[in-house]
Amino acid sequence: MSQTHAVDEHLSDIERHILQYIQEIKYGSVEILIHDSRIVQIERSEKLRFDVKRPTAT
Repeated sequence: MSQTHAVDEHLSDIERHILQYIQEIKYGSVEILIHDSRIVQIERSEKLRFDVKRPTAT
């Protein structure tokens, strides 16, 4: 097994969610909201980017 799996066993559910969101996003952000030194909310915002090639004028 890889080292990643060994580390995952020691992570909390919150930490697993954060890492999963980071791994899944190509363009965007993960925001972690903390109150009284505790994580209370995780938000992710993902952007979809399209490389649309326009025809050149002749």
